[in-house]
Amino acid sequence: MDIQKDLVAASATPIVLSLLRQGDSYGYAIIRKVREVSGERIAWTDGMLYPVLHRLEAAGFVRSTWKTAESGRRRKYYHITREGEAELARLKEQWDVVHSALQRLAEPGKTGAKDV
Repeated sequence: MDIQKDLVAASATPIVLSLLRQGDSYGYAIIRKVREVSGERIAWTDGMLYPVLHRLEAAGFVRSTWKTAESGRRRKYYHITREGEAELARLKEQWDVVHSALQRLAEPGKTGAKDV
């Protein structure tokens, strides 16, 4: 199944913030985790993820620090801020509204409208 680019783009911020809420991470690990939790159906690239991370950092939703991994390689780790936690709660509430509406529309007779 191909997921439309618009939906992938719209879901990127809440997905990244949700992952970072679980703990600090770096770009490649975020890409791997998204692929894993989506059952291999969402495959982000560096070119898609890093602009999102930079935008979130500029907005104050994440903070980054350079750390040296056990392998000796330096990696930029991202950490969700309090503002990012608040933004995640706001976005999750919006996604819940959209999800509920789609579920009601998928169940005949549950929308309260005769013909939509």
